[in-house]
Amino acid sequence: MPSIMSISTFTPPNALNQEMTTEFARELFSESFEDIERLLKVFANGQIEERQFAVPMEWFKDEHSLKQKNDLYIDLATRFSVEAIQRCLQNEVFLKEKVEESEIDAIILVSSSGMSTPSLDARIMNHLPFSPHTKRIPLWGLGCAGGSAGVSRAYEYCTAFPKENVLVVCVELCSLTFQKNDHSKSNLVGTSLFADGVACALIAGNDSHLGDLTQKPVSPTILSTQSTLMPSSEDVMGWDVKDTGLHVVFSRDIPSIIKSWLGPNVSTFLENNQINRKDLSAFVAHPGGKKVLEAYIETLELDSSMIEVSKEVLRVMAICLPQRCSMC
Repeated sequence: MPSIMSISTFTPPNALNQEMTTEFARELFSESFEDIERLLKVFANGQIEERQFAVPMEWFKDEHSLKQKNDLYIDLATRFSVEAIQRCLQNEVFLKEKVEESEIDAIILVSSSGMSTPSLDARIMNHLPFSPHTKRIPLWGLGCAGGSAGVSRAYEYCTAFPKENVLVVCVELCSLTFQKNDHSKSNLVGTSLFADGVACALIAGNDSHLGDLTQKPVSPTILSTQSTLMPSSEDVMGWDVKDTGLHVVFSRDIPSIIKSWLGPNVSTFLENNQINRKDLSAFVAHPGGKKVLEAYIETLELDSSMIEVSKEVLRVMAICLPQRCSMC
Protein backbone atom coordinates (compact mmCIF):
# COMPACT_ATOMS: atom_id res chain seq x y z
CA MET A 1 0.00 0.00 0.00
CA PRO A 2 1.29 3.53 -0.76
CA SER A 3 2.70 5.31 2.28
CA ILE A 4 2.96 8.96 3.32
CA MET A 5 6.71 9.35 3.89
CA SER A 6 6.91 13.05 4.76
CA ILE A 7 4.79 16.20 4.95
CA SER A 8 5.38 19.93 5.20
CA THR A 9 3.61 23.26 5.16
CA PHE A 10 4.46 26.81 4.26
CA THR A 11 2.75 29.59 6.20
CA PRO A 12 2.37 32.87 4.27
CA PRO A 13 4.06 35.85 5.93
CA ASN A 14 1.08 38.05 6.88
CA ALA A 15 -0.86 36.96 9.98
CA LEU A 16 -4.10 38.80 10.78
CA ASN A 17 -6.32 38.19 13.76
CA GLN A 18 -10.07 37.90 13.33
CA GLU A 19 -10.74 41.22 15.07
CA MET A 20 -8.77 43.09 12.40
CA THR A 21 -10.59 41.38 9.55
CA THR A 22 -13.93 42.03 11.25
CA GLU A 23 -13.23 45.77 11.36
CA PHE A 24 -12.16 45.67 7.74
CA ALA A 25 -15.43 43.97 6.77
CA ARG A 26 -17.46 46.43 8.84
CA GLU A 27 -15.89 49.33 6.96
CA LEU A 28 -16.36 47.66 3.59
CA PHE A 29 -19.89 46.25 3.93
CA SER A 30 -21.66 48.66 6.31
CA GLU A 31 -23.34 50.61 3.49
CA SER A 32 -24.55 47.44 1.78
CA PHE A 33 -26.39 45.80 4.67
CA GLU A 34 -28.66 47.49 7.19
CA ASP A 35 -28.14 44.55 9.53
CA ILE A 36 -24.37 44.60 9.19
CA GLU A 37 -23.74 44.06 12.92
CA ARG A 38 -25.83 40.90 12.89
CA LEU A 39 -24.06 39.61 9.79
CA LEU A 40 -20.64 40.36 11.24
CA LYS A 41 -21.32 37.79 13.94
CA VAL A 42 -20.17 35.21 11.39
CA PHE A 43 -16.60 36.41 12.10
CA ALA A 44 -16.90 35.88 15.85
CA ASN A 45 -18.91 32.65 15.61
CA GLY A 46 -16.52 30.94 13.23
CA GLN A 47 -14.05 30.00 16.00
CA ILE A 48 -11.18 31.45 13.99
CA GLU A 49 -8.59 33.44 15.89
CA GLU A 50 -5.95 34.09 13.24
CA ARG A 51 -5.41 33.66 9.52
CA GLN A 52 -2.37 33.86 7.27
CA PHE A 53 -2.35 35.80 4.02
CA ALA A 54 0.04 36.10 1.09
CA VAL A 55 -0.32 39.89 1.07
CA PRO A 56 -0.55 42.55 3.82
CA MET A 57 -3.83 44.24 4.82
CA GLU A 58 -2.90 47.37 2.85
CA TRP A 59 -3.15 45.40 -0.39
CA PHE A 60 -6.91 44.90 0.06
CA LYS A 61 -7.64 48.64 0.26
CA ASP A 62 -6.88 49.20 -3.43
CA GLU A 63 -8.48 47.95 -6.61
CA HIS A 64 -6.59 45.27 -8.56
CA SER A 65 -7.33 44.00 -12.04
CA LEU A 66 -7.72 40.32 -12.82
CA LYS A 67 -4.30 40.41 -14.52
CA GLN A 68 -2.65 41.99 -11.48
CA LYS A 69 -4.20 39.45 -9.13
CA ASN A 70 -3.38 36.48 -11.32
CA ASP A 71 0.20 37.56 -12.01
CA LEU A 72 0.73 37.85 -8.25
CA TYR A 73 -0.89 34.44 -7.75
CA ILE A 74 1.51 32.81 -10.22
CA ASP A 75 4.54 34.46 -8.65
CA LEU A 76 3.71 33.80 -4.99
CA ALA A 77 2.17 30.35 -5.49
CA THR A 78 5.30 29.22 -7.31
CA ARG A 79 7.68 30.62 -4.68
CA PHE A 80 5.66 29.32 -1.72
CA SER A 81 5.33 25.87 -3.30
CA VAL A 82 9.08 25.64 -3.87
CA GLU A 83 9.62 26.36 -0.18
CA ALA A 84 7.05 23.74 0.90
CA ILE A 85 8.61 21.10 -1.38
CA GLN A 86 12.10 21.74 -0.02
CA ARG A 87 10.82 21.42 3.53
CA CYS A 88 9.02 18.18 2.72
CA LEU A 89 12.00 16.52 1.04
CA GLN A 90 14.34 17.29 3.93
CA ASN A 91 11.97 17.04 6.88
CA GLU A 92 14.12 15.52 9.63
CA VAL A 93 11.03 14.62 11.66
CA PHE A 94 10.16 11.97 9.07
CA LEU A 95 13.27 11.35 6.97
CA LYS A 96 16.76 10.11 7.86
CA GLU A 97 18.23 12.05 4.96
CA LYS A 98 17.16 14.41 2.23
CA VAL A 99 15.21 12.98 -0.68
CA GLU A 100 16.59 14.38 -3.92
CA GLU A 101 14.19 16.01 -6.36
CA SER A 102 15.51 13.63 -9.05
CA GLU A 103 13.94 10.75 -7.09
CA ILE A 104 10.42 12.13 -7.60
CA ASP A 105 8.58 10.46 -10.47
CA ALA A 106 5.43 12.61 -10.54
CA ILE A 107 4.13 15.91 -9.16
CA ILE A 108 0.41 16.34 -8.48
CA LEU A 109 -0.19 20.08 -8.21
CA VAL A 110 -3.54 21.10 -6.69
CA SER A 111 -4.82 24.69 -6.83
CA SER A 112 -8.06 26.51 -7.60
CA SER A 113 -7.44 30.15 -6.62
CA GLY A 114 -5.70 31.33 -9.78
CA MET A 115 -4.98 30.39 -13.39
CA SER A 116 -1.68 29.39 -14.92
CA THR A 117 -0.78 27.92 -18.29
CA PRO A 118 1.81 26.38 -18.27
CA SER A 119 0.63 25.07 -14.91
CA LEU A 120 2.39 25.85 -11.64
CA ASP A 121 4.20 22.50 -11.53
CA ALA A 122 6.11 23.41 -14.69
CA ARG A 123 7.14 26.73 -13.17
CA ILE A 124 8.20 25.00 -9.94
CA MET A 125 10.42 22.62 -11.93
CA ASN A 126 12.33 25.63 -13.26
CA HIS A 127 13.41 26.40 -9.68
CA LEU A 128 14.29 22.92 -8.38
CA PRO A 129 16.45 20.13 -9.92
CA PHE A 130 13.68 17.69 -10.80
CA SER A 131 14.28 15.26 -13.62
CA PRO A 132 12.96 16.71 -16.90
CA HIS A 133 11.04 13.43 -17.25
CA THR A 134 9.05 13.99 -14.06
CA LYS A 135 5.38 13.50 -14.85
CA ARG A 136 3.19 16.53 -14.16
CA ILE A 137 -0.44 16.11 -13.07
CA PRO A 138 -2.10 19.50 -12.41
CA LEU A 139 -5.54 19.44 -10.79
CA TRP A 140 -7.65 22.60 -10.97
CA GLY A 141 -11.18 23.48 -9.88
CA LEU A 142 -11.57 21.06 -6.96
CA GLY A 143 -11.67 23.75 -4.27
CA CYS A 144 -11.72 22.55 -0.69
CA ALA A 145 -11.67 18.90 -1.77
CA GLY A 146 -8.48 19.35 -3.78
CA GLY A 147 -6.03 18.13 -1.16
CA SER A 148 -7.82 14.84 -0.58
CA ALA A 149 -8.33 14.34 -4.30
CA GLY A 150 -4.61 14.90 -4.85
CA VAL A 151 -3.71 12.27 -2.26
CA SER A 152 -6.23 9.90 -3.87
CA ARG A 153 -4.65 10.34 -7.30
CA ALA A 154 -1.19 9.76 -5.75
CA TYR A 155 -2.51 6.56 -4.17
CA GLU A 156 -3.73 5.32 -7.55
CA TYR A 157 -0.48 6.29 -9.26
CA CYS A 158 1.69 4.53 -6.67
CA THR A 159 -0.58 1.47 -6.74
CA ALA A 160 -0.03 1.24 -10.50
CA PHE A 161 3.70 1.99 -10.20
CA PRO A 162 4.73 0.63 -6.78
CA LYS A 163 8.42 1.53 -7.16
CA GLU A 164 7.73 5.21 -7.80
CA ASN A 165 7.34 8.33 -5.65
CA VAL A 166 4.88 11.21 -5.90
CA LEU A 167 4.79 14.72 -4.49
CA VAL A 168 1.35 16.17 -3.79
CA VAL A 169 1.47 19.96 -3.56
CA CYS A 170 -1.64 21.91 -2.60
CA VAL A 171 -1.44 25.71 -2.80
CA GLU A 172 -4.36 28.10 -2.34
CA LEU A 173 -4.07 31.89 -2.18
CA CYS A 174 -7.72 32.76 -1.74
CA SER A 175 -6.95 36.25 -0.45
CA LEU A 176 -5.82 37.28 -3.93
CA THR A 177 -9.35 36.65 -5.25
CA PHE A 178 -10.85 39.22 -2.84
CA GLN A 179 -13.48 41.42 -4.50
CA LYS A 180 -13.56 44.87 -2.91
CA ASN A 181 -16.78 45.88 -4.69
CA ASP A 182 -18.67 42.62 -4.31
CA HIS A 183 -21.10 43.36 -1.49
CA SER A 184 -22.89 40.01 -1.58
CA LYS A 185 -23.43 37.85 1.48
CA SER A 186 -21.34 35.11 -0.15
CA ASN A 187 -18.39 37.48 -0.33
CA LEU A 188 -18.93 38.52 3.28
CA VAL A 189 -18.94 34.90 4.45
CA GLY A 190 -15.92 34.10 2.29
CA THR A 191 -14.10 37.10 3.78
CA SER A 192 -14.75 35.68 7.25
CA LEU A 193 -13.36 32.22 6.40
CA PHE A 194 -10.82 32.03 3.61
CA ALA A 195 -7.07 32.24 4.07
CA ASP A 196 -3.87 31.21 2.31
CA GLY A 197 -1.55 28.24 2.72
CA VAL A 198 0.58 25.56 1.11
CA ALA A 199 1.01 21.90 2.01
CA CYS A 200 3.13 19.14 0.53
CA ALA A 201 3.15 15.36 0.99
CA LEU A 202 5.64 12.78 -0.24
CA ILE A 203 3.90 9.51 -1.11
CA ALA A 204 5.83 6.38 -1.99
CA GLY A 205 4.78 3.12 -3.60
CA ASN A 206 5.01 -0.15 -1.70
CA ASP A 207 8.25 -1.15 -3.42
CA SER A 208 9.91 2.28 -3.33
CA HIS A 209 13.43 2.44 -1.94
CA LEU A 210 12.40 5.50 0.10
CA GLY A 211 10.94 3.16 2.71
CA ASP A 212 14.49 2.78 4.06
CA LEU A 213 14.70 6.52 4.78
CA THR A 214 11.81 6.83 7.21
CA GLN A 215 12.57 8.02 10.75
CA LYS A 216 9.33 6.61 12.10
CA PRO A 217 8.77 2.94 12.97
CA VAL A 218 5.48 3.13 11.06
CA SER A 219 4.41 5.39 8.18
CA PRO A 220 0.75 6.17 7.46
CA THR A 221 -0.54 4.04 4.62
CA ILE A 222 -3.45 4.75 2.28
CA LEU A 223 -5.84 1.79 2.26
CA SER A 224 -8.46 2.95 -0.20
CA THR A 225 -10.12 6.01 -1.74
CA GLN A 226 -13.54 6.92 -3.10
CA SER A 227 -14.88 9.78 -5.21
CA THR A 228 -18.58 10.65 -5.26
CA LEU A 229 -20.29 13.28 -7.39
CA MET A 230 -23.24 15.27 -6.08
CA PRO A 231 -25.28 15.97 -9.23
CA SER A 232 -26.31 19.55 -10.04
CA SER A 233 -24.38 21.03 -7.12
CA GLU A 234 -22.62 23.82 -8.99
CA ASP A 235 -24.27 26.48 -6.85
CA VAL A 236 -23.05 25.02 -3.55
CA MET A 237 -19.48 26.28 -3.70
CA GLY A 238 -17.05 27.51 -6.33
CA TRP A 239 -16.07 30.54 -8.37
CA ASP A 240 -18.21 32.77 -10.56
CA VAL A 241 -15.76 34.07 -13.16
CA LYS A 242 -16.40 37.71 -14.07
CA ASP A 243 -14.41 40.47 -15.75
CA THR A 244 -13.08 41.54 -12.35
CA GLY A 245 -11.88 38.07 -11.42
CA LEU A 246 -13.07 35.14 -9.31
CA HIS A 247 -16.18 35.79 -7.20
CA VAL A 248 -16.92 33.25 -4.49
CA VAL A 249 -20.03 31.05 -4.61
CA PHE A 250 -20.84 29.97 -1.07
CA SER A 251 -24.13 28.29 -0.16
CA ARG A 252 -25.54 28.56 3.34
CA ASP A 253 -26.74 24.94 2.95
CA ILE A 254 -23.27 23.38 3.24
CA PRO A 255 -23.77 22.13 6.85
CA SER A 256 -27.14 20.63 5.87
CA ILE A 257 -25.57 18.93 2.86
CA ILE A 258 -22.93 17.37 5.11
CA LYS A 259 -25.65 15.96 7.33
CA SER A 260 -27.86 14.61 4.56
CA TRP A 261 -25.31 13.59 1.91
CA LEU A 262 -21.82 13.17 3.31
CA GLY A 263 -22.76 10.96 6.25
CA PRO A 264 -24.24 8.11 4.15
CA ASN A 265 -21.29 8.29 1.73
CA VAL A 266 -18.74 7.94 4.52
CA SER A 267 -20.71 5.04 6.01
CA THR A 268 -20.80 3.24 2.66
CA PHE A 269 -17.08 3.79 2.14
CA LEU A 270 -16.24 2.34 5.54
CA GLU A 271 -18.52 -0.64 5.01
CA ASN A 272 -16.93 -1.37 1.62
CA ASN A 273 -13.56 -1.51 3.37
CA GLN A 274 -14.83 -3.62 6.30
CA ILE A 275 -14.18 -0.83 8.79
CA ASN A 276 -16.54 -0.13 11.66
CA ARG A 277 -17.06 3.54 12.41
CA LYS A 278 -16.56 2.76 16.10
CA ASP A 279 -13.03 1.57 15.34
CA LEU A 280 -11.95 5.06 14.22
CA SER A 281 -9.80 6.96 16.70
CA ALA A 282 -9.62 10.20 14.70
CA PHE A 283 -11.36 11.85 11.77
CA VAL A 284 -9.78 14.56 9.62
CA ALA A 285 -12.75 16.81 8.87
CA HIS A 286 -12.64 19.75 6.49
CA PRO A 287 -12.37 22.83 8.77
CA GLY A 288 -14.85 24.89 6.78
CA GLY A 289 -16.26 26.67 9.83
CA LYS A 290 -17.86 25.96 13.18
CA LYS A 291 -21.17 24.79 11.72
CA VAL A 292 -19.40 22.55 9.24
CA LEU A 293 -17.47 20.77 12.01
CA GLU A 294 -20.63 20.44 14.08
CA ALA A 295 -22.34 18.83 11.07
CA TYR A 296 -19.54 16.25 10.83
CA ILE A 297 -19.92 15.38 14.50
CA GLU A 298 -23.70 15.04 14.24
CA THR A 299 -24.01 13.02 11.04
CA LEU A 300 -21.08 10.69 11.77
CA GLU A 301 -21.84 10.42 15.48
CA LEU A 302 -18.28 11.36 16.35
CA ASP A 303 -16.88 12.24 19.72
CA SER A 304 -15.76 15.85 19.46
CA SER A 305 -12.24 14.83 20.52
CA MET A 306 -11.88 12.92 17.23
CA ILE A 307 -11.70 16.15 15.23
CA GLU A 308 -9.42 18.13 17.57
CA VAL A 309 -6.81 18.62 14.83
CA SER A 310 -9.45 20.06 12.50
CA LYS A 311 -10.59 22.43 15.25
CA GLU A 312 -7.03 23.61 15.72
CA VAL A 313 -6.58 24.13 11.99
CA LEU A 314 -9.75 26.22 11.95
CA ARG A 315 -8.70 28.23 15.00
CA VAL A 316 -5.42 29.46 13.54
CA MET A 317 -6.11 28.71 9.85
CA ALA A 318 -2.75 26.99 9.55
CA ILE A 319 -2.13 23.41 8.45
CA CYS A 320 -0.78 21.28 11.30
CA LEU A 321 2.97 21.21 11.62
CA PRO A 322 4.75 17.90 12.29
CA GLN A 323 6.32 19.09 15.52
CA ARG A 324 2.95 20.21 16.91
CA CYS A 325 0.48 17.67 15.52
CA SER A 326 -0.59 15.03 18.02
CA MET A 327 -1.46 12.66 15.15
CA CYS A 328 2.10 12.43 13.81
